[in-house]
Amino acid sequence: MTRPVLLVGQPLLAPVVPLLAQDYDVMALWEEPDAAALARVDAVIWAGEFVLERALIDAMPRLSLIACFTVGYDGVDLALARERGIAVTHAGDANAQDVADHAIGLMIAHRRWIVGGDRHVRAGKWTMAAKTRTRSMGGAKLGIVGMGSIGVAVAERAQAMRMQVRWWGPREKPAFPWPCAASLDALARESDILLVAARADESNRGMISADILDALGPEGLLVNVARGQLVDEAALIAALISGRLGGAAIDVYDPEPTDPKRWVDVPNVVLTPHTGGATHEAVAHMAQMLLANLTAHFAGGPLISPVRG
Repeated sequence: MTRPVLLVGQPLLAPVVPLLAQDYDVMALWEEPDAAALARVDAVIWAGEFVLERALIDAMPRLSLIACFTVGYDGVDLALARERGIAVTHAGDANAQDVADHAIGLMIAHRRWIVGGDRHVRAGKWTMAAKTRTRSMGGAKLGIVGMGSIGVAVAERAQAMRMQVRWWGPREKPAFPWPCAASLDALARESDILLVAARADESNRGMISADILDALGPEGLLVNVARGQLVDEAALIAALISGRLGGAAIDVYDPEPTDPKRWVDVPNVVLTPHTGGATHEAVAHMAQMLLANLTAHFAGGPLISPVRG
């Protein structure tokens, strides 16, 4: 019996190749397969933050499934996939709880001066002459942009920490126990901390603009655990340097990996290298969902976590 042929898109997905190879014929895009090899591909395994070019799809006439290993799928042209009859899956909510933990960690790290304090001690600047004061998490006004699985998980954690939660989203959502702001600008003005947790697409690129950063203001903290493209990064850096924004804690960038030289002289910022959802447990769950989606697809059954574009 002929085994389905899979194309794995990015080197960062190389660890799943041995797992896939147990049941499928697998080739790697970074090994530059020729046209004849691509013509045999039945499914693509993809990291959703990367753009899946139309030309590559055109080179795979047998393609019937785009399986995003990741939760995000913003690099996939859903309209094109729908036009070609290609199913699209993703990892569902596999890492939402871990991303929420990371978001809370970034807030605490910045607001309680944990990263800055570490550097202060290491530099030998700690004296008993004065003690640095930080800000409590209790009572802080948290505005969440995008109330999907991550936003809800953060809101639940923030509520337990006695924070005041509000939210706003670019898409229709059911009622939540937290009040919804009238607009993104209003949310920024009402918040001490603005968390970006929205799903990215071309309609909301750069929605955290210079105006939104000004609305958040010189005492405000911006936290981004969603996608770098949602924030006007040049405006963010300018606002931090000028003091028009109080601080930022960032896990995602545009592009990635970010150029470290961009951040050398930027004050009041905590940076992590897109590790919010990269726990051993979440990645294992994502791998299980990938295999389950592949099995269901090639068996002709219902997909486990389809993207409904």
